Amino acid sequence: MNRRHFLASVSATAILPIPTFAAGTPLRLKAEAVTQQILPAGDSATSMLGFNGSMPGPELRVHRGERVYIDVENGLDEGTAVHWHGIRLENQMDGVPLLMQELIEPFNTKSYSFIPPDEGTYWYHSHYISQKQVARGMMGPLIVEDETPPDIDHDITVLMSDWQMQQNGSLSDEFFDMHTVAHDGYMGNFARAFLSKDQVKTGDRVRFRLINAATNRIFPIAVSGVSGLVVALDGMALIEPHPMEELTLAPAQRADLIVDITGPVEFNMLTRQGQYRLADLAVSGTNADRQASPIVPLSPPRLPAPAEPTQHLTLTMMGGAMGGRHGGDNVWSFNNVSDLQSDPFGSFQNGETVRITFVNDTSFPHGIHLHGHHFYEVDEEDALGNLRDTTLVNAGENRDIICVFDNPGRWLLHCHMLSHAFGGMRTWVDVA
Repeated sequence: MNRRHFLASVSATAILPIPTFAAGTPLRLKAEAVTQQILPAGDSATSMLGFNGSMPGPELRVHRGERVYIDVENGLDEGTAVHWHGIRLENQMDGVPLLMQELIEPFNTKSYSFIPPDEGTYWYHSHYISQKQVARGMMGPLIVEDETPPDIDHDITVLMSDWQMQQNGSLSDEFFDMHTVAHDGYMGNFARAFLSKDQVKTGDRVRFRLINAATNRIFPIAVSGVSGLVVALDGMALIEPHPMEELTLAPAQRADLIVDITGPVEFNMLTRQGQYRLADLAVSGTNADRQASPIVPLSPPRLPAPAEPTQHLTLTMMGGAMGGRHGGDNVWSFNNVSDLQSDPFGSFQNGETVRITFVNDTSFPHGIHLHGHHFYEVDEEDALGNLRDTTLVNAGENRDIICVFDNPGRWLLHCHMLSHAFGGMRTWVDVA
């Protein structure tokens, strides 16, 4: 983050609301070139990609258990595909070229249809040359409404990302630079968050839905002017909400907070140079009707309970700058193999419980995302921890997960630092 952009971000107070689409039959998204004011007002606008004329794309709000129909029109001059991140949907609708769909060619339309089984905070993004198309803006929130909504005054989405910007507001196009691929990926020199509402009152109780839509950046987040708890991670409600003191989101991870507004609200990224302002939320007036009350957990997830694992697999992350030699033919590899191969990393029966150890034998952190499923992180006491669809494994560390593979199909397993996925960190599993 250069000094000019750091100072600009601290003074930026304008809110660009995320447009919202309620569930309809069908919803329609058009991938197209857009112009967006990413830098503060007074600086140049940026030519990007987006959906329906905006970046981020419109917030889609749908209902659990009800079939969703979404037509995606490709208005780009190259192919694309859309992945509905975190949704445990039918395999053929997951939006991954090569594994389960053809590209949406320019000027063509693909109809997606699925039934979301879980309430919570999700998002959608390009899954074709995604280290470029997502970096250029092909992203948007996807919210599955609560059947029993919590007692709140506002439900606000906070989508954050970063961009590698030139002084004239244009995006750097070095998406495939192998030096950055071998390090921490295509990282921005400017970051911000987009909010779905622009004002609250002191005393309001608010649900914030935080989404890290960056291609490679990990966001350590501090939210000031509030008092509350983390109530969900990656769309899944926590059985016991926990404090917000240490809130870190790897690319693609989400966190839901329920908070009471105590003063001016700031969303800051914590850096070695201090706090970097991502967004401000205006506070005007006081909510005199809201009575103090405990924050209660959201409705628990509806996932099958894991049994004793029948397989224990190890996935070792290898390669990159300052990494050791490996047998893959790209910059990065899993278990000495780079990119998608004809054979899966694992083959499972429907309903089988499996333990996987992620070993990070590299010099960089990796956020590993499993499509079509959620899994339990295993805590330090070897007990089931949080439910996630993306887990952060720091350099030189291990992470165990336990997953019930109950969704048939071929499912991608990859690093969601999208530069690392491009550099070889992609494999897949097969569920019979």
